[in-house]
Amino acid sequence: MDNIVKQDDVAVVIAPLHLQSHLRQLLHFACRISSYGLPVYYLGSASSNCQVRQHSTTLNPSDIAKIHFHDLQITTQDPPLDIPMHIWYASMRSREPIASFLRDISSKARRVVVIHDLLMSYNVQDISSIPNGESYVFHCLPIFDMYCSHYAAVAGLPIPLEEEILKKLPSNDGCYNPEDVMHHSKYLSQCMGMNAGDIFNTSQVIEGTAFIDSMAHIACMQNKKLWALGPIFHTQEDHKIENKHPCLDWLNKQPPKSVLYVSFGTSTSFSAEQIKEIAIGLELSKHKFIWVFRHADKGDPVTNKCEQNRTGVLELPEGFEERVKGVGLVVREWAPQQEILAHSSTGGFMSHCGWTSCLESIIASVPIAAWPIQFDQPKNGFLVTEILKIGLHVRLWEKRDELVTASTIQNIVRKLMSSKEGDMMRKIAQELSKAVRRSTEKGGVSRMELESFVAHITR
Repeated sequence: MDNIVKQDDVAVVIAPLHLQSHLRQLLHFACRISSYGLPVYYLGSASSNCQVRQHSTTLNPSDIAKIHFHDLQITTQDPPLDIPMHIWYASMRSREPIASFLRDISSKARRVVVIHDLLMSYNVQDISSIPNGESYVFHCLPIFDMYCSHYAAVAGLPIPLEEEILKKLPSNDGCYNPEDVMHHSKYLSQCMGMNAGDIFNTSQVIEGTAFIDSMAHIACMQNKKLWALGPIFHTQEDHKIENKHPCLDWLNKQPPKSVLYVSFGTSTSFSAEQIKEIAIGLELSKHKFIWVFRHADKGDPVTNKCEQNRTGVLELPEGFEERVKGVGLVVREWAPQQEILAHSSTGGFMSHCGWTSCLESIIASVPIAAWPIQFDQPKNGFLVTEILKIGLHVRLWEKRDELVTASTIQNIVRKLMSSKEGDMMRKIAQELSKAVRRSTEKGGVSRMELESFVAHITR
């Protein structure tokens, strides 16, 4: 072990799923916990630990330096980080090295607190056999999705929404691959009830009290606790960012609120035909844009099989980048999303509505063109568009199998970026952002939730 804790310390161990958005959320949370003077250990493969440090550009390097990164010795080679099921299979091999780490550190600390991703429950289950250990699930999704998709759908609990809005709520159909759900359930069912509570990276300011109170009541009935203490992301104002990405220099030259940021996360895939329609739609819109076009965009979202041409690379339409030069910028592979959204030149976000992206957009007061693909994204998109009123639909969930045409994309971009409706969304988003930021400051509801959690684990 690369450091020693004092016997009277509470040691906090973070066990994230090795997926980029989950890695970042939990590293930001690790830094929040560390700021209270607690020793924090972050467990991951060598490659994921390296990557999350490089990509968490809005965190202060001095805060990251306080985190004790532990590289798990996983016997076989790590899979690509942008294919969810492969990540799941890789994580299944981490139970024994995590158990070994927990046994070691438990002999050196008064209490060991494990904070883990839900899909890491199987791998951290040995904490239940450690007398001075306890665990908490960190949910990288909103309470709204958890309640509607699971408790309301499975247990038949009422959804506290007006009838007209409730009619528009996306179904669970198509959100998850049934085989994946069965596989996850097989292992997670062995670990249910072992954790002492649930942490959500969300806030009363974002979701209101009805869903949070309902989930807190459910947790209480299970003799557990629940904290809604988000958003936990640091903003770029917290410190001076070094080694800025070249796309930020391009943004510096653009007018305020003029650029549409287009990104569909690290686990979303599109067909070659859909990518062509996106490209043509962006070009026809005549609006400035940054499009993060990376490996995960190049295939099928269910099978994760990439479509390739004979050179092995799926390309944009011929001449596209040359034609949009000066208007649009294509960024391949990783881009500093949080910094792009926070930039004064960014005025809109075309997004898959992963919860990390939604939170970062809310914090930056940037409205969303919602294009959910899978998982919790349809409910997140509904929350953004129908409840918070800071976004619009690219296409409705019941039409998810239809090709979104270039003309549709063109119209959506223009509506978001240069219409009275888009301006109103930006105004609402700005007010929400202010309220969210206040909630994380001293005396704010999210800050008090965080302090409540820290007080609980150090009791």
